[in-house]
Amino acid sequence: MGLPLRMDNIHAPTVPAGPSSGRVTNGNAKQLSFAELQLKKENMEAELKALGSVLDSHGANMETPLTTTDGFPRADIDVPQIRTTRARIIHLKNDYKDIMNAIEKHLHEHFASLQDTDDVVPTSTTHAGMMGDYIPQTLDEPFAKVNSVVTDSPADTAGMKAGDEIRSFGYVNKRNHDGLKKVAECVQGNEGQRILVKVSRRTESSTSQELQLNLIPRRDWGGRGLLGCHILPL
Repeated sequence: MGLPLRMDNIHAPTVPAGPSSGRVTNGNAKQLSFAELQLKKENMEAELKALGSVLDSHGANMETPLTTTDGFPRADIDVPQIRTTRARIIHLKNDYKDIMNAIEKHLHEHFASLQDTDDVVPTSTTHAGMMGDYIPQTLDEPFAKVNSVVTDSPADTAGMKAGDEIRSFGYVNKRNHDGLKKVAECVQGNEGQRILVKVSRRTESSTSQELQLNLIPRRDWGGRGLLGCHILPL
């Protein structure tokens, strides 16, 4: 009886064949415009979704064992195809992180340039430092409203309040929020990292304050979800 045909590192993905979008490193990501970064991000998301469907069609995922208990490659699944698909997914996820970091850097630089201008909304509140810096009135149209905020949650820590109208949430705005799906993606893709959120808030005098909040999604705050707030589309 022959010995099992063991394949070294069979579970490790192979290098995918075919064309590649190319590794998006921090170096060349800096050379891309914000619109180009957004386009690459959307293309990556579409490809990741398609690759996930490929794994689903094979009845597999990123953790599915590729060998039998006695060490043979499984005959009931297409092992080479699954390994190649996994490799491409890993490659894209790494590129996706680079793209998100580059987008975040663009946003930070954009907000920093806005703060350098003199055209800022005056404030009379003593809590502005806790809630964020006031920003110029060159704002996108609101696309969502904060319905509720849990005490001591990440949203509460950032200064978010029920009734706030969200004009931008990281890279998400009225033009691309896709029924708030992009907000969820932004939160999940930036766990533990700062997201810049621009909100409009009504005061007791019925005037509007435009605020920039620094929101850090996290799981260890003692409640459900990464934010601790409920957001509704407008």
